[in-house]
Amino acid sequence: MLQLNSQVDRCSKRSLRAISLKSAAGRLGLAAMVALSVQSAAEAQEQARTQSVEVYGGEFFGDNLTDTPVSGRTPRLNDGVTFGARYNYNITDMWGIQLSGGYTPTRAARVAGGGNNLGLTTVDLDAVWNITPQYPIVLYALAGAGYAWANLDRAITGDINGTPVALRDSNGFTANVGIGAKYYLTGSLYVDFETRYRYLDRLVSNSNQNLNTAETTLGIGWRF
Repeated sequence: MLQLNSQVDRCSKRSLRAISLKSAAGRLGLAAMVALSVQSAAEAQEQARTQSVEVYGGEFFGDNLTDTPVSGRTPRLNDGVTFGARYNYNITDMWGIQLSGGYTPTRAARVAGGGNNLGLTTVDLDAVWNITPQYPIVLYALAGAGYAWANLDRAITGDINGTPVALRDSNGFTANVGIGAKYYLTGSLYVDFETRYRYLDRLVSNSNQNLNTAETTLGIGWRF
């Protein structure tokens, strides 16, 4: 009888040790997962004195090219695709600057002779405010200014109030303001969704029309 009780005690002790080891292993695994999550979040956040480059593509939304009709119709800068590249530098974790260049191969619509291809090139310098720099998803806002070049295939011809005109491409000042969100896939690789409003001084000659346009883009970048 005593021998049987001894065996039962030994079995109970072994079971308790096994349960204790499993519990310790579980706690260790949970601690490791938490540590890795914290490390991943720390690596993903925006950091001071870091740089990044990205390429992007998206949709451009146009506006009227002139403030008066030409031969009874108001020429319009059509919607179209847009693409380009950006360079970012973080001065602090919350504040940085961005230099970007973009190209939009669109066209001038509502003109005599049908559509007229128009290539729009922009270069911008923006101030960037990282609103949530400590999180893997970084919300940000930006604002800046630059210069825009229009390249028409041919002059827009017609008449304005009975006077013959030939409107050619022009260059001018541009300003923009936008918001966006970066999602870090790794400590360095991220995707960037952004939407911005763009003001264009004018894109054709002999016109006082200021354009109010917009861009929505998706980019992929690398931080270093």
